[in-house]
Amino acid sequence: MSLQTPAPQQVWASLDQARRDAAYDNNAAVANSAALIEARNAASAAYRKAHSGALDIPYAPGARTAFDLYPAADPGAPCLVFIHGGYWLRNSRELFAAYAEGLAQHGWSIALPGYTLAPQASLTAIVQEIGAALDWFARHGPAHGVAGPVVLAGWSAGAQLAVLHLGHRLVAAGLAISGVYDLKPLRDTALNDVLKLTDAEVAALSPVRSPPASLKPLAIAYGTHELPALVHDSRKLHALRSAAHAPGPLLPIAGADHFSILEQLRRPNGQLVRTAQRLIEDVSH
Repeated sequence: MSLQTPAPQQVWASLDQARRDAAYDNNAAVANSAALIEARNAASAAYRKAHSGALDIPYAPGARTAFDLYPAADPGAPCLVFIHGGYWLRNSRELFAAYAEGLAQHGWSIALPGYTLAPQASLTAIVQEIGAALDWFARHGPAHGVAGPVVLAGWSAGAQLAVLHLGHRLVAAGLAISGVYDLKPLRDTALNDVLKLTDAEVAALSPVRSPPASLKPLAIAYGTHELPALVHDSRKLHALRSAAHAPGPLLPIAGADHFSILEQLRRPNGQLVRTAQRLIEDVSH
């Protein structure tokens, strides 16, 4: 995104329906998105099959309200809790297992919570489910061999969910990747046919529409080849937090798009892996 190109949010009133829909259509914006998604799903299926000891652990009633856990050898090791994305209406925790790989090679535990998708659940209900997942994990994680400090991470819609729960007692720091932090424009897109966002949800669940709820460290990452709408939201959230003296870097990942950015979490030397490590080092001192 060129610094001279206005983000769609800045000219929203002038955009027709097609341009508003395109402003948030990550799949269409990345030419090889279908191939990247297929590769992700295959890698995740293989990882899950190879690490099948603590999968599908329910934290609440419901088909999707369960954890996949990948405990480290050391119960006191740091843990990445990763919330998947998909605009709150698609995907599942199983499809993101491959992204446990990077930090697992550094001796971390990884936990992937699932959640009910829209339209079966409203966004308010989804947010509540993530809170319930973290409550369950705080109580029961140690019994499953996971008792270390937690970095709460999320990608895309999962990043919004992670930011909203940064203040949870379980969480030491956060890592928000390629997120959508202002829900208001989404009401004018085809996504809202399913999400049916209310005025109250826009106000309460858009991290950029209120002062930071938590001053815990939060790293905010985005790819330099992301859609301008998402780049705008990441910069806006970081500016809001900086104004409140909340710690945490803004991380433009050079050359990354909405899908390829997660390779930086999968590779042991990836930028997002190193960022998670630094977050834990900083809160441990």
